[in-house]
Amino acid sequence: MGKTGRRYRLGDGLALETQHFPDSPNQPTFPSTVLQPGEVYRTQTVWRFSTR
Repeated sequence: MGKTGRRYRLGDGLALETQHFPDSPNQPTFPSTVLQPGEVYRTQTVWRFSTR
């Protein structure tokens, strides 16, 4: 059951998409979103869930 009391149906889902800070190109103190030729971009996202 969802928070509003509605039952979840087969096929319902949740998308969690990782990305950079939204205003990165305009904020010099934020990590850069620019990838230069020859540079490698690597990232890892770990999601942990609990039922507590």
